[in-house]
This record gives sequence, C-alpha cells and structure tokens, in this order.
Amino acid sequence: MLKAKMKKLLSSTQSLSLSKDPYPSSSPQTSPQASLPPITPIDITRYRQHHGVNLGSLFVHEPWLFPHLFPSSTSELSALSTSVSRHGLSSTTSTLHSHHLNLITSSDFDFLVTQAKCTSIRLPIGFFTLGPEFCIGTVFEAVKDVYKESWSAVREIVERARERGVGVLIDFHALPGGANPHMHSGTSSGKAGLWSSSKNLALAKKCIVFVAEEIKRGKLEGVIGIQICNEAAYGAKGMWDWYEDVISAVGGVDEGIPIYVSDGWDLKRAVEWLGKRKEGKGRRNPVVIDTHKYYTFNESDRAQSPQQIIARIPSELKVLDGKGVTVVVGEWSCVLDTKTWSRVRPEEKQGLVKEFGLAQSKRWREKTAGSYFWTWKMEWMDGGAWGFVEQVKKGNVVAPEYMGWSVEIVKEKGKVAREKREELGVKAKRAHEEYWGKKFPGKKMEHGWFGEGWDVGWEDAEVFFGSRGKGLLDGKVREGADKIGCFEIWVQKRQWESGKKGAFVWEWEHGFRAGMAAYEKCVGI
Repeated sequence: MLKAKMKKLLSSTQSLSLSKDPYPSSSPQTSPQASLPPITPIDITRYRQHHGVNLGSLFVHEPWLFPHLFPSSTSELSALSTSVSRHGLSSTTSTLHSHHLNLITSSDFDFLVTQAKCTSIRLPIGFFTLGPEFCIGTVFEAVKDVYKESWSAVREIVERARERGVGVLIDFHALPGGANPHMHSGTSSGKAGLWSSSKNLALAKKCIVFVAEEIKRGKLEGVIGIQICNEAAYGAKGMWDWYEDVISAVGGVDEGIPIYVSDGWDLKRAVEWLGKRKEGKGRRNPVVIDTHKYYTFNESDRAQSPQQIIARIPSELKVLDGKGVTVVVGEWSCVLDTKTWSRVRPEEKQGLVKEFGLAQSKRWREKTAGSYFWTWKMEWMDGGAWGFVEQVKKGNVVAPEYMGWSVEIVKEKGKVAREKREELGVKAKRAHEEYWGKKFPGKKMEHGWFGEGWDVGWEDAEVFFGSRGKGLLDGKVREGADKIGCFEIWVQKRQWESGKKGAFVWEWEHGFRAGMAAYEKCVGI
C-alpha cells in the first residue's frame, strides 16, 4: 500500500542548466547531494516559500485602481482607443510608457524588501504587452503601436526585482478574446472569448512560448514561472486540453520553467487534474495551481459577519490534504463587503481587519507554496483593505517570521543544526531500517536509498535556509532565511535528478522528505 502511495506521489520533472555549488557540504566526497546538480540562485528564487504581492494595474489597465490615468475608460482597450482618438498616438504612447517606467520607485522596492519581506511579485500582463506583432489580427490592432516599448518595460521591472533578490511570476492576466468575461482581460466585451476560438487559443500559446524563449535566452533572469492563464471562466470548455498543449509547447523550449495555471474557480477539479497528470508521460515542467480567495463578492459571504468569515479561514483549502500538489493563492485581500461590516459596530472594524488579515496570512502559509496580496500600487495609496502597503504598515499582512531574522540568528541556527545532523541522521536511518525489517523480515529492499534521500533533503534545506546570508540570490548579504515552499515539485525535480528508479524509489523520496523536515525542525521554520 505504502509503495503504491509513494509511487503515486512521484513523477518526472525538469533538468536545469546548473552552475557550481557555492555551498559544498562538510564532506563533499561522500555527500549524496554532490551526485546531483548543485542548487542555483534561480532554484531558490523559484522553489522557496513565496510571500508576495500583485503588481496590479501596471501593464493591464484597471480604471478602479488608476481612474485618472485614462479618464472615462472601462478597460485597457477602451482607454487607449479613446486616448489615441482625442490626444493622438504619440501622446498616448508617452503616457502609457511613463506609467510603465515610473510607477514603481526605488523607495517602493526598498519597502517591498525591507519592510514587507517579499520574496516575489506576481506581475499581470496582457498579450498586447508583448508588442505590436502580437496585436495584429485582434481587437487591439488599431492601437498596437502604443505597445512598442511595453515589453522592454517588463524586462526592466524583472531586472530591478532581481537586483534585490525578488522573483517575478509573469501572469497572463489578459489573453486574446478573454479567459473570463471581466474587463481585466483587456476589453469590456463581457465575453470569455478565448475558449471558443482556435485562433485566440493559438495566439495565446504563441505569446506564452515567446516569454518562455525570452527566459531561455536569459533576458528575464529572475522569473519564477509563467502563469499561462488568470482566472479562467468556471467550466471553460477545453481548458484542460489547452493547458496540456501549452505545457508541451513551453517544455519544447525549456522543461525547467514552472507553469502556473488557473483553477477556473474549481480547485477540487484542478487538484484532480494535476494529480492524474503527474502519472502521465508529458513534459516535465513543474506545474503549480493558482487559486484566488476573496470573501466579498458572493452573497453567501455577504450574509455572514466578519467573525463568521474569520472563523472559516483555519479550515480553508482542506481539499489539498494528502494530494501532493503545489498550489499558490494568487490573489487575496483584507476586503469584506459593506453588508458584512454592517453586522458589527464601527469601532470593531480595525481590530477585525487585523484578525482577518493575520488569519489568512497564517493559513495560506500553512497550506500552500505562497500567496500574493491584491494589490501593491493604486492611485489612492496606501490603498485601504485592498492596499498591500497599508495592510503591511498596520501589521495586518505579515511574512513568516524567519524571513526577517538577522544574519547572525540565521548563522547561529544553522550552526546548531549542523551539530545535530549526525545524531539525527543515524536515528532516522536506523528507525527506517528497523521498521521495515520487522514489517517485511528477510525481504530485499533499498534502505540505503532512504539514507541517501535523507542526506539530500537535509542538505537542500540547509542551502535554502542560509542562501540570503551568503549573498547567493543577488550578490548581497541580506537578512532573513528561506525554506523549500514549492515542496512537491522540488521533490519531483530532485528525485528525477537522483536517477533513482524502480520499485523502491519511494525509499529515497521518503528519506528526502524526512531529512528536509528534520533540518527545518532544527532551525525552527
């Protein structure tokens, strides 16, 4: 039974181009990790636990966030069409490009790193953001030339983030025809026209492959993955097949690029799809599910008090229990509807917002590989319950404590763990052998693989934990520590790289998980 269960958790994954390991083990000649590709900065940037924020309406215009940027607009397309008509192409292009380049200041990035403790940004873009070529044959063709400099602005944001040790998730927020009927898909058509059009689906795939090629060529260093679709319409016909098609196409460019997919507002179905996919023979690109958690749009939420909604948070995402998949909460906020707030006294609101934000921060950290608050920047800073800056300043949204530990604390905790390693390793390996020896006396197994896996899991966790203090991510010594957050896809990656196959590969994986957990327990993360 255990053998079958462990095999089910495994699948092939990607092979990355890796550089020299900056953290040799204390016994490099005998370390099992030495036989695997060394961990690189992009590995840590991609696979660590993520605490992040959406960069909202930077490359996809949302009027409610920046009402004065393009007055009287209802969407990206209407904003630019009206502006070109009234002010001309040159003026409109200048306004848009200035917004792209100047919205995020150096002090904004300083806040993101030093106060908010973010590890990554979710960056919404549109297919039109890639430039005029990608607008031809779409409703954006008439305004295509305003996007001549947009892609260079995306590259600049990615580079500015990378210089501070922050990763970027490229999120295709707006796809041709719209993955959902809402205006944040780029138009106000009110239709999810992507799914019923082979032309739109082909163009969307072309756009995603272009970004993958940019990553492969090193022009987007620091990108943690590509989200190929944002908020797919519920029940979108052909969505899963299209996901497979796109994953295959991206894998043809680089099987190391993580792919993020929308759950289509049906997390249970998405988890089932990904669970089955892991058993298949498709591309090895790691796949992450993106789900969004809001408590203000549905009547069922509006009918409850803040206390009732907060009481639900600790039970959220139970559908993930035991499924062995990687999930992020791509959008969440501290917003509740006015009907909900009407059920409490005004003087209670501030305290309840804090309770709501902290409950979510804790739960998303417990159950997922990371989360991204909506949103970072808006015209009406600091942004209220929608504003990341305001919620961080008020202590309502918090990063894991270890992300703020001093360099000295991280070093000391690492030192203590190293002193305990041999003892813990011996105990774990002996316990494993004794358990299976009693359960199946005389049966030939590969208990040595458990030991190898344990050592690799411990050493991988150690590298992630100490990377900031050694300046691995951006060449600068920084406070804080990291842990392996995208754990399921990291296990898949390392198991595949280990070369272990056969009936007892579960022993290596079991050891890896145990070694990683032992290290994290030692350092208290």
